[in-house]
Amino acid sequence: METPQLSSLYQQLILEHYKHPRNKGALDEPTVEIHMRNPTCGDEVKLQLRVDDGVVTEVGFTGQGCSISQASISMMTQQLAGMSVDDALELARRFTRLMHGDDEVARDRSLGDLRALQGVARFPVRVKCALLGFDALQEALNATEASTEGATP
Repeated sequence: METPQLSSLYQQLILEHYKHPRNKGALDEPTVEIHMRNPTCGDEVKLQLRVDDGVVTEVGFTGQGCSISQASISMMTQQLAGMSVDDALELARRFTRLMHGDDEVARDRSLGDLRALQGVARFPVRVKCALLGFDALQEALNATEASTEGATP
């Protein structure tokens, strides 16, 4: 259970990422680009990744939406640069578990700032907001893997 002080700190962190998003902006030459929209509320994101030799080397996003969706994407992009595709997919899986109330994942310090969003799990309508960027990430990474598998040496 969160203490009131911790909850307040989490809210401040979410607002900080919303007001000053990290990695917001388009990439010049992305390897993959995915556009996703949440039709329920209108949140949208265009996620761009540059992936070289199975490693996410650059991340950018554009879009608009509520504080939860935009803060989540901002926090996610901070963690992605330098991650392998497999590690990035695992991050997306762990965050999805967090959004579905997994207490074990909520204690996972490797999620960094993303842990500030754990309270969203109590509001099922907002879970889709928090997962929008991660859904785009999974689709982008799966598209990258599929194109790599189809490439001829």
